[in-house]
Amino acid sequence: MGDLYSGKEMEREAQNEVIQYSASAQRPHCKHFVLVIAFALVALPSTAHASFLESDTLDSVCEFIAWLVLVIVPIVGITVFWLVHILPEQIAEKKRHPQVKAIKCVVLLSLVFGGMLWPFAWLWAYTKPVLHKMAYGTDVGEGHGDEDKGEQAELRDEEREVASLRARVAELETKLHGQSAAGTRKA
Repeated sequence: MGDLYSGKEMEREAQNEVIQYSASAQRPHCKHFVLVIAFALVALPSTAHASFLESDTLDSVCEFIAWLVLVIVPIVGITVFWLVHILPEQIAEKKRHPQVKAIKCVVLLSLVFGGMLWPFAWLWAYTKPVLHKMAYGTDVGEGHGDEDKGEQAELRDEEREVASLRARVAELETKLHGQSAAGTRKA
């Protein structure tokens, strides 16, 4: 009998522990639940408003946003797309790439094909052809030096024109002084 009593007593103690454990386990969840409900009640507004604007004002604001999205955003998007797509061409010209014209063609084709060739043009603009110097004797394309020569020739032409105009002005001044001296002698 002593063994049965101790078994029943052990059963009661185990049940008490289970009850205490389940009660203590429910308390923290209960506290969290109460906190969530309290926060929800505090956060709810006392009165609900659909908008802070009146109906006519809301309509005009919505129309403005619609025009902005339908007209201005595509224009800005297309402009940015175009500016990004011409970057390889500008880089090639800045680096004096010998194949600038071909890079320009790839950039235009990239615009037509929605940017699929753009990474290729970008990489091409940053590289120099390996055998170009051996084949042509220079790393610079044929059109790059011509621009400087053209500007120098234009400056020389302007200098010649200025010199001829100065000579003509001097000639006219001498004629004018000669006529004025002859007019004073007659008088």
